[in-house]
Amino acid sequence: MLVVLLVIAVVLTLLVAVHWYVWRRLVRDTTAGPGAARRAGTAAVIVLPLLTVGAFTAGRADAPFWLKQTFAWPGYLWLATLLYLTLALVAGEAVRPLLRRALDRRAARRPAAPGEPLAAAADAPPAGAFPAAEAAAEAAPPGDGRPAAPSGDAVALSSAGSPTSAQASAPGSGQEAATTAVATPAAESPGAAGRSGGPAPEAAGVPGTPVAADVSPEGGRPAGGMSRRLFVARVVGGAAAAAAAGTVGYGTYGVLRGPSVKRVTVPLARLARGAHGYRIAVVSDIHIGPVLGRAHTQRIVDAINATNPDLVAVVGDLVDGSVADLGSAAEPLARLRARDGSFFVTGNHEYFSGADAWVDHVRDLGLTPLRNDRVEIGGFDLAGVDDVAGEREGKGPDFARALGDRDRARAAVLLAHQPVVIHEAVRHGVDLQLSGHTHGGQLWPANYLADMANPTLAGLERYGDTQLYVSRGAGAWGPPVRVGAPSDITVVELASRDT
Repeated sequence: MLVVLLVIAVVLTLLVAVHWYVWRRLVRDTTAGPGAARRAGTAAVIVLPLLTVGAFTAGRADAPFWLKQTFAWPGYLWLATLLYLTLALVAGEAVRPLLRRALDRRAARRPAAPGEPLAAAADAPPAGAFPAAEAAAEAAPPGDGRPAAPSGDAVALSSAGSPTSAQASAPGSGQEAATTAVATPAAESPGAAGRSGGPAPEAAGVPGTPVAADVSPEGGRPAGGMSRRLFVARVVGGAAAAAAAGTVGYGTYGVLRGPSVKRVTVPLARLARGAHGYRIAVVSDIHIGPVLGRAHTQRIVDAINATNPDLVAVVGDLVDGSVADLGSAAEPLARLRARDGSFFVTGNHEYFSGADAWVDHVRDLGLTPLRNDRVEIGGFDLAGVDDVAGEREGKGPDFARALGDRDRARAAVLLAHQPVVIHEAVRHGVDLQLSGHTHGGQLWPANYLADMANPTLAGLERYGDTQLYVSRGAGAWGPPVRVGAPSDITVVELASRDT
């Protein structure tokens, strides 16, 4: 119990830290100050993780199925979005200084406009960044002939009408050209007039002398303008949000579209010549649940039937929920068509959902459960073992019962949900083990973790005289999203060495 509580505490701490980082980069840094945008972003960063926690909690608890569905879609999708949003923002940390340096160089090359302070020219955002404002400035009438002041700023002149910020003699004339100074808007300058367009404030003790310009310390921009820091934060944050949304959207589309069909030929030394070309449609990790329902099951059944297999093997993790909630969503499995029938073994998720009840239900749908059992199929033996998660209920894999007394001269094909039992399969002389469980990692870069936890992540590999094929699965667990690990159904064609 102590270990479980420690793991929960670590996970919650990590979630809080990641959400704080996302809030800082995507909400605080991209808003100029307190306001509606920052309040909305802050509320989203608080509510969305609560939906994720609610999705996991409702899924494990005996909550009404409608409540599970209510939490599942937004909660799980936010979890996937958070992953790729965080990765994109972290990648953006390397881009930020490069972008600011590029803006600095561009600003340094930009010449100051007549009557514009050099500092203001250097600190201005890149030309074209605000086309609407620039168009409005160009369209404004010149008025009394003096240079027009930026919106919200004041051009400071002395009471006598002479410039006070800087003076320079124009070549060839006896007149002086004034360089205007940008001042803080009246509402923000101490001592400023309370109404727009009021006179410029005078410096303390010096009548007729204007107050010096108020310059924002952040990014070096005059107050009221967008600093380069804010500009960069919005560019990087917007790009990160777009990348995360695009990645999750495409990954969700791939799951909802349904699995693709792969074909693999596996030669077996002991396979009878008469079984050469035998086709087994392998499907695992369908994960019928609050997110993927009856339509998902029907798509998989249609894809399997289109391959015209000799046998269908459903290799565990069929469901995420009880028969009462999901029994009707599994009903399309009754329409599976194969010459030698359809077979089923339990996965770890069946033991979270009532394994015995599901075994009875799939039997009613016409599938044959193999619970540490074996049948003879033409030129080979087909065996199946319970998942290792059943050991907590005293119903784990029993290889001696499933394979102990068989004829070793015949080829043996084993259905086992988790690849980790491959070493037991080798010891019992299995020729081919068909597994799932890994999802191929489902969400990059989780594939690296899944690869470390399993002997084979996906595909076909050999262990001694035994070959192991691992399917990436036809569904998805948690977020209905796959990135870098597309879902699949595999048609395994057995080949005899004697042909």
